[in-house]
Amino acid sequence: GGSIKDRVARNMIENAERDGVLKPGGTIIEATSGNTGIGLATVAMAKGYKAILTIPDRMSMEKVNYLRALGAKVIITPSVGPEDPRNNVNVAERIAAETPNSLWTNQYKNRNNPCAHYSTTGPEIWRQTAGQVKALICGMGTGGTISGTGRFLKEQNPDIKVIGVDVRGSLIKESWEAGHQVGNDEYEKGEFLVEGIGKYFIPDTMNLGIVDEIVRLEDADCFMMAREIAHQEGIFAGGSSGGAVAGAIRSKFVQALEPGDLAVVILPDSGNRYISRIYNDDWMREQGYME
Repeated sequence: GGSIKDRVARNMIENAERDGVLKPGGTIIEATSGNTGIGLATVAMAKGYKAILTIPDRMSMEKVNYLRALGAKVIITPSVGPEDPRNNVNVAERIAAETPNSLWTNQYKNRNNPCAHYSTTGPEIWRQTAGQVKALICGMGTGGTISGTGRFLKEQNPDIKVIGVDVRGSLIKESWEAGHQVGNDEYEKGEFLVEGIGKYFIPDTMNLGIVDEIVRLEDADCFMMAREIAHQEGIFAGGSSGGAVAGAIRSKFVQALEPGDLAVVILPDSGNRYISRIYNDDWMREQGYME
């Protein structure tokens, strides 16, 4: 499927199969910003399941078309808060209740989300850096990547710094600063367009207790950095990847590293899903991100 969410999708589906929750001919249902849905649809089609995905209207059409090309049914919902019945999570839950022989993978509560990264991403980073990694930096959405990977790395070396990247308008940073107690009505909700970073609620899959720092960015920081790493490094990545790199550069822990110290930044998906947006000069100008 082309993103780090493939690991989560496979892990959630195969654990559901082992537990007998997902039966042959069943339907997999999920609320997604795109990449988890693509991972689930990829695995579902390969294993003979149907897939229904609910996706907010602020996501790129490349992701929507990709899902439909895989044979998934896509339901586009308004980008509204978690208390609204039109929210894509609430819509997915309702569809699952009405669909016989279905599985709502529920990536925001499913322990197999962070466990996928605890068992794969964390060990890979530890092995490939020969245990020399000093800091991990990644975006925060469901929290699966930072929670699973960060937990594994800190178990190997408690001195490793885990740095999350959030976006203005999300409540993650405020909740972390307030001891994980901020509710949906206690912060100034804002609109943001970067995909895969930021939430209007704290998912159960997000372990804020392992995080040492959260860097807050604007959409423009994420999008312009994605374009910059494409031009300067030849790495064609999405907006959340740009955010991860921008967050790493601004992190106080990364800035305090010594020459030769190693920080690992996770770039979760490709830029080919954002050609009509981040890599479209007209769209960037319309949104006010470019002159």
